[in-house]
Amino acid sequence: MPLKKIPLKAGFNKQDTATAAEGQWIDGDFVRFRYGYPEKIGGWREILNKELAGAARAQHTWTDLSGNKYAAIGTNKLLVIYFDGAFYDITPLGTALSSCSYTSTTGSATVTINKANHGLEVHDYIKVNSASTPGSPSTSFTAANFTTNIFEVLTVPTTSTFTITMPVNETGTGVTAGGTLSISPYENVGPSAQTSGFGWGTAYYGGTVVPAITNQLNGSLNNSATTITVDSTTGFTSAGSIKIDNEIITYTGKTSTTFTGCVRGTGGTSAASHSDNAVVTESTYWVAWGQASSSSVVTLSPGNWSLDNFGEILVATIKNGKTFSWNPATANPLTVRATAISGCPTASIMTIVSDRDRHLIALGTETTIGSTSTQDPMFIRFANQEDFNTWAPTATNTAGTFRLDTGNRIVGAVQGKDYIFILTDQAAYVMQFVGPPFVFSIRQVGTNCGCIGQHSIVFAQGTVFWMGFGGGFFAYDGTVKQLPSLVEDFVFTTGGTNLGINYGAADIIYASHNSLFNEVIWFYPTAGEQQINRSVVYNFLENTWTTMSLARTTYSDAQTFDLPYATKYLLTGTPTFPTINGVTNTSGSSEYYEHETGVNDVSATGVKTAILAYIESGDFDLDIEGDGQYLMKINRFIPDFKILTGNAKVTLLLRDYPSQTQNSQMLGPYTVTSSTTKIDTRARNRLMSIKVENEATDENWRYGLFRVDIQQDGRR
Repeated sequence: MPLKKIPLKAGFNKQDTATAAEGQWIDGDFVRFRYGYPEKIGGWREILNKELAGAARAQHTWTDLSGNKYAAIGTNKLLVIYFDGAFYDITPLGTALSSCSYTSTTGSATVTINKANHGLEVHDYIKVNSASTPGSPSTSFTAANFTTNIFEVLTVPTTSTFTITMPVNETGTGVTAGGTLSISPYENVGPSAQTSGFGWGTAYYGGTVVPAITNQLNGSLNNSATTITVDSTTGFTSAGSIKIDNEIITYTGKTSTTFTGCVRGTGGTSAASHSDNAVVTESTYWVAWGQASSSSVVTLSPGNWSLDNFGEILVATIKNGKTFSWNPATANPLTVRATAISGCPTASIMTIVSDRDRHLIALGTETTIGSTSTQDPMFIRFANQEDFNTWAPTATNTAGTFRLDTGNRIVGAVQGKDYIFILTDQAAYVMQFVGPPFVFSIRQVGTNCGCIGQHSIVFAQGTVFWMGFGGGFFAYDGTVKQLPSLVEDFVFTTGGTNLGINYGAADIIYASHNSLFNEVIWFYPTAGEQQINRSVVYNFLENTWTTMSLARTTYSDAQTFDLPYATKYLLTGTPTFPTINGVTNTSGSSEYYEHETGVNDVSATGVKTAILAYIESGDFDLDIEGDGQYLMKINRFIPDFKILTGNAKVTLLLRDYPSQTQNSQMLGPYTVTSSTTKIDTRARNRLMSIKVENEATDENWRYGLFRVDIQQDGRR
């Protein structure tokens, strides 16, 4: 029988079943589409053999007036500059603790610092600015032992003492409250993940369930059972509570399909009977209206930054904190730390520079400058034009204020072509410079289109893209519109074995533009994860969607640098930059990568790891006298690769009915090289799909058209 072409539409369709998605691709990893055909994405290499302290949450690249290229990276512990192949620590310092003393014990590297009301916490970082020691014979520590590197706070025994680890052991007789130290703590940025809050005012009338993790009962449930059977417990916490209809039930353990040790009718609810297939919702984070939430109920923002440049000057704002600047034009700038901007608000959700007119804008900021208690999450301030130190409006400057009215808080903002695009948790606004006396025009352009996280917004090719507060993808190109997506349920809905977004950790979602391939990428955490572990990609030129397991906490487009630069978080990684005495892995660490280079994952030491890319199609069948009426006999197929470096594997996945498992009936995988002309097969089935993949380093491919020799067989 003649060969038959099987056309496959570009992009993933994860909304339909594999059989319903005939003629489409349904799954894959580390692939993209170009000109309608799938290919393996580009590789990446680690830039430096150093791991930054903490989880990177923001990145910004720019060029100074001398043409020097910089990247600023903000983690939950540091603010770092990458320049000319090296990292430089410019983290701002807090208020100095003067006249500290220390206590040491012979033979030990642990030192106790004595300072009343020091205000430090375990795992804070400190810098010793100056030190004088009693000297021999009581101590072997020199001033340089204290001032050369920074320290991590080891313990906090009291409000007047904390301990650190010295680089060497004490060999003297020991000191008791001796010496004089001046210590500056690193500015506190926040936790590496969203953490718990507590208190009143954290819920809605009738109670609130924060994350959308759901399943369903497998069988009816009476009002006294202490073991509850569901279809799957994937994504639920190992111990916690669930909500069925109006009943809250706590549990102490779980298996793959049951919750055990259940206590019925908790949280002010009543035990009740429930029918088969009733929805079961994760309610560990449930808060009853009018009650104070416990410390495990409400998530608070992780440590985060907003980074921008005011001309050549870096402007960096800690989320809900101070705003700092760093000027590359100062003498020896890489040895100088960022400092707080004089006159600037001291508590803002974020700042952004209006490039067209050079105003620094603070969003979600103080109504009274310098009073953090007056921070209003919907209030906007902008400084005087060309002057980020002047914020008080007068008749002779262009400083001013404005309050948005739709939403509970400003979530984020991005610079558009000639405007600032601002998103609250409910609405969209355009802020545009119009000149004195009004300075800025601020108009609402959308409702019910709120944003899910501070960095989930990106401007690309004249359009703003963002993730919605309650799910969905949105765009603004003069009009706010929701983007249709065939991966929407996969990304936003948790149910059965599918893990959608962890809404309780949505603040860490990061979006970026990859201009090399006309892509917008969102990196996000799935249900049950507190850190980013997945990504979804939209090619706005070809209107295709893909998903993959590439996990990056920040990603900067190829603009300042020739290729994209991104960060990867290691939850248990031990930082190696900066050098920290007594460092632990409590805050994890971040690696820095250059992307779209080569075809492998390459470490800083040159070790290659294969990027295991694959793509899988939906089922197709014979369309003779109906769809799938006859079985088909498969004799051969002809591989078609536009690019094939090394080997590729091609597998034909077979089944007779949609409910059957494909892996139990398959042909292959067949190894294909650039010289392979055809693959002879022998199979008989009703439904068939194709999977293309690679398994080794230095392999690369771009797939073309699938041709297969099939003929009509019998009916069954």
